[in-house]
Amino acid sequence: MVFDSVAFKAVISNGLVLDKNGQKMSKRLGNAVDPFGAIKEYGSDPVRWYMITNSSPWDNLKFDPEGVVETNRTFFGKLIQTYSFFSMYANVDNFDPEAAEVPVAERPEIDRWILSELNTLVREVTACYEEYEPTRAGRLIQAFTVDNLSNWYVRLNRKRYWAGAMTADKLAAYQTLYTCLLTLSRLMAPIAPFYADRLYKDLTAGTARATADSVHLDRFPVADEQLIDKELEARMELAQQTTSLVLSLRKKERIIVRQPLQRIAIPVTDPLVRTRLEAVQQLVLDEVNVKTIDFVEGQMLEKKVKCNFRVMGKKFGKLMKAVNEVVTAISQDQIAELEKNGTLTVVVEGESCLIERNDVEIISEDMPGWSVANEGALTVALDITITDELRNEGVAREIVKRVQSFRKESGFEITDRIRIVVEQLPVAEKAIADFSEFIAGQVLAESITLAANVESETEFDLDGTNVKFLINKV
Repeated sequence: MVFDSVAFKAVISNGLVLDKNGQKMSKRLGNAVDPFGAIKEYGSDPVRWYMITNSSPWDNLKFDPEGVVETNRTFFGKLIQTYSFFSMYANVDNFDPEAAEVPVAERPEIDRWILSELNTLVREVTACYEEYEPTRAGRLIQAFTVDNLSNWYVRLNRKRYWAGAMTADKLAAYQTLYTCLLTLSRLMAPIAPFYADRLYKDLTAGTARATADSVHLDRFPVADEQLIDKELEARMELAQQTTSLVLSLRKKERIIVRQPLQRIAIPVTDPLVRTRLEAVQQLVLDEVNVKTIDFVEGQMLEKKVKCNFRVMGKKFGKLMKAVNEVVTAISQDQIAELEKNGTLTVVVEGESCLIERNDVEIISEDMPGWSVANEGALTVALDITITDELRNEGVAREIVKRVQSFRKESGFEITDRIRIVVEQLPVAEKAIADFSEFIAGQVLAESITLAANVESETEFDLDGTNVKFLINKV
């Protein structure tokens, strides 16, 4: 009316909020959810985040309170854990957010990777907001926070924050994580305004980083294209994929991650894949607790091909039965060619038939002493033989876990040093004899001694044997 033009650039029409079964909410059916009750119980930001990321605003939404609980547990839970981890160690080390920045080029590859992913995220989320796609924006932020920042970056870098002095490497770790958290507070602000503002203020309080009184008055992040390294992102994605496969094999074989294993074998036919895996193999080994990766030329593992009749039947019609006989009988070299190139031509009754990778399922068969998994073209074989030496190291790692839990439950400070007396039993003797230095370093123990009689109510189950421990502050 004032300027003789429309007062808006775009209009979004909201869909209906239905119950979890897709039925329209009504008092008569008793399936209506009081929005203010939901906000009071779960918090406004988790409710909003769930609703925005569950479906686009213009689509109908099936509202399930359990979905809000899951959002709280996964996204907000992981973000809160990550900030709590950062703040705990940053306060101990008196981290100064205004300290001179360690040049990104001089930081470890894992730092450069997460900063590359962060700037890719900024670029993609910005595009989503500008295109009125808040659902995709929220999902991208959530995936980065849970998968890349919490479950990968923080997990792989814990030891850097535990180090004693504030070295350049330790400072780089703090600055990298700080940048990620501060940027996330700005990115998520349009969807989760209250928690984003709380996180922003906690990170910037009393620093020159607080360029505004609120995250909502600050500038939205702008991607630094120079920090985006797509090759580095591809390498790390392969590392995550490999790690996921190995962990799935451990779960299948019921071998906990604390139990070290000797080796992984990966058949590699693509030189680029091998180069990428070699560059990240130490990260993979540390995360899955395995000693070595063997890269195998050709096909070490026996594989079989199973046709997808629903897909292939439409392509080959009456020839399908004959195609199935030929395809299930192809050689290991032909299977390797199919995996590498994505296609394979076979001759069936005098006709050339093009088989595509998505037409079939390629199954790797376990060999004695090994467990095998594959995803797409990547196959991983895990040596599941546990030697006495590996078993002792597993017990040592179990001792570390149990003592760390005891420290936390007993209210010890993270800097408190301790003395440990362990009941003299064979299972503990062997582990402590070989790995006492490792155990002491992990739990800040001044000494670890064995005694025939230990007067203590603290017992830990080590490899099926209850062993008494006496743990005191120094």
